[in-house]
Parts: sequence; structure tokens; C-alpha cells
Amino acid sequence: MIRAALFSLQIALLMVALGCGGNHQYSTATNSSEKPIGAPIQVEAPLGLPPVPIPIHNPETAESVALGRKLFYEKKLSRDNTLACASCHNPRLAFTDGRKHSTGVGGKIGTRNAPTVINTAYFPSLFWDGRAASLEDQADKPIANPIEMGQGHTVWVTKLDADPVYKAAFQKTFGAGPVTVGKVTKALAAFERTVISGNSPFDRYQFGGDKKALSPAAIRGLTIFTDPKRGNCTACHTINQNFALFSDGKFHNIGVGVNGEGELTDLGRYNETKIESDKGAFKTPILRNVAETAPYMHDGSLKTLKSVVDFYAGGGNSNPYLDKEIKEIKLSGKERADLVEFLQSLTGEIPAGVAPPETAETTSLK
Repeated sequence: MIRAALFSLQIALLMVALGCGGNHQYSTATNSSEKPIGAPIQVEAPLGLPPVPIPIHNPETAESVALGRKLFYEKKLSRDNTLACASCHNPRLAFTDGRKHSTGVGGKIGTRNAPTVINTAYFPSLFWDGRAASLEDQADKPIANPIEMGQGHTVWVTKLDADPVYKAAFQKTFGAGPVTVGKVTKALAAFERTVISGNSPFDRYQFGGDKKALSPAAIRGLTIFTDPKRGNCTACHTINQNFALFSDGKFHNIGVGVNGEGELTDLGRYNETKIESDKGAFKTPILRNVAETAPYMHDGSLKTLKSVVDFYAGGGNSNPYLDKEIKEIKLSGKERADLVEFLQSLTGEIPAGVAPPETAETTSLK
């Protein structure tokens, strides 16, 4: 009973830290009149993850998740009908695109690496610079961005509203009324909250009691990862007693994106806050399924997990805003290989229900 009470307290503190209520629901700024009308369903969190926080005004329903899944793979959301959300967040690449920088409409190239959608349900801000406060707030921004999907809200809402299949699906999900931006973002967010991954070899070892789930090298790597005097990785990539999000949800300047003169090439979080100490700071990415999400860092500059470990072992690139936690760590070649082995053990299970619907629209993703 004591362990159960401690776990409940941990969950409550986590939800407070993430801006969530004690019942794992939190309020959003979205229109409450556009709430899904179906019976709420549970999103089951696998081993190694806490309960999934769900917004009060956007409960998960079977209909909203199904609609969001269809929209996630829908190319009509782009200006020229060639790109879907899944073009940059492909489930076959752990919901990334495998590129240094993503390609948008007309072949336009972005300036940042596409982060994974996996486990974004747990975080209070989205995008590398944290400019969106929720999945609902995030969902429509890439659609309207001129170098991503490049389509104004009025246009893509009209497209969907004129499609009888979508019209019926929105009415089934939200009740009578036209398709709106709010309904689309709620459906997309509902689907994205089901894109979760846990029950990895690490989880089975750490939380499931299976001491054979990790190789000896991965166990040594875990020791380095958690040791503040060696890897110090958990200073940002957090592991708690009963679950591991592998991100503190905060923003850090780790020395990535610094040119030869020591100048920042991307101001990151500073663009949103205008706080001097936020210059060059980017959100701590999760490490779930990290072996499948190369290349790495906000600018996609590191191609392999080995290069990431080597970068941190070198102490990052010097710049006036480097985070105080970034320090040179002395690791042998064998220790670096052990750390990579541990990171590879974080590849977990992703629900089958998040794969593309079997339609002609999504065959290019296969």
C-alpha cells in the first residue's frame, strides 16, 4: 500500500508539472462547444509510462481517434495535395522522416529536424521551441506554414467540408455543424495521444523486474546514463521510480547550432520568450525509440547515436549560453559503446492502431 501511495503521489506531481489535473485531465483554450459527443475511451499506457493526460474539452472517443488517424494521413491538408502530417512523421520511421531537414510543399526545405510524435501526449509544450501549449494548439500550425504544408485554414476546412465522407465523419464525431479548424485539431490531437511507446527492453528490466531483458552492455550503459559523475544524462532525460519519460520538458542550450565563430545559427526558445538565457535553447527530446529516429538534434546535424554520445563526451560547443549541465565527460570507447547499447534498448512497442488506414491516399508511405 505504501508503494501504491508513493506511485499515486508521483503521478499527481507529474501531472502538476505538465499542467494537468489530478484526474489526469487538463483544461485547454479550445472551444468547449466542439467537444466530441461519443463515449470516452481509455488510452492504455504501457509498462514504463504514466497515465496519459487527457484534456477536459477533448476526451478520447473511438470516433475522434479514428477521424484523427484519417486526417493524419490525409494529403488534402496540403496546398498541392501531396503531403500529409505523416509525410514528416512516418510511422515506419518512428514518426520522423529520416531527413536532416524536412521537405515541404514545392520542395521547400525547412530549417529544423522533424521530431517524433511518439509520447508527445505527455508534454506541456510542442515544437523544438515550445511555441504550442498543447497538441490541439500544435496541430494546425504545420498545415498553414508556408514552407511545410502551405495551406491557409479557410482553404483546407472548405476542402474537408465539401467531402461527403469527411462531412459524415465529423458529424458522427462532433454532432451536427460544419467542419471547423477546432474540430480538426481536436481530432488530430486525439489520435496523436494514442501514439505512445513503452514496454521496451529497458522498461521490462527497470519496471518489470526482468533482469534478463537487457544485455550486460546495456546494463553498463544504464549505469553510465544515470550516474551524475559519468554520463549525467538524467539531468535532462528523466527517469522516475515507476516510469520514464526521458525528457524534463524543458529547454537547454547544449551547444548544437553554433558556427565556427561561436555564433548561434538558430535562437530557438529565445524567439518565443525574448529571454536572453533562452538563446540557442531547445526542448529536451524524448529518447523512446531513439535508435529509429536518426538524424539527431534540432538541426539534424548528427547522423548516428555514436556521434551523439561523442558530442556530449566532448562537452558540447562553447557559446555564452551553454547550459550549466553540459560538461565534458570522460568515457572510454567501450563505455561509449555501452551507452549506445543502452539507448538502443529504449525501442518499445507502438500500438498497431496508429498505422495508416489502408487507402490509396497512403500507399506512398509503405
